[in-house]
Amino acid sequence: MFSHIMLGSNDIQASKTFYDATLGVVGCKPGVIDPMGRCFYFTKGGTFALSKPINGQPANHGNGSTIGFAAESPEQADAWHAAGLAAGGVACEDPPGVREGNGTKLYIAYLRDPSGNKICALHRMA
Repeated sequence: MFSHIMLGSNDIQASKTFYDATLGVVGCKPGVIDPMGRCFYFTKGGTFALSKPINGQPANHGNGSTIGFAAESPEQADAWHAAGLAAGGVACEDPPGVREGNGTKLYIAYLRDPSGNKICALHRMA
């Protein structure tokens, strides 16, 4: 469905350090900085990117927005969360754990990245 997702960052290097750590846990290679100073993570399923806003204004998070990254297991989601905390992320929402509703059972871990964007690792449980 998506070709790419791009998030604004006020400090590309701090964001790269954070996303290299968290996305490395779920199997992504370190981000690549292009000549314009943007950072890209390439996967078979699409591209995730970080950029300073092109309008020159500070990056800020979208209230009510969350980007979820797929985790293969609860243990991987926990490792993702721990890596993110160690790399400058901030815990938000409830602690990592099971969420149930509408007939689904999910294991979710939430963080805010160095620019305040809310992200999560999500594992769909059987």
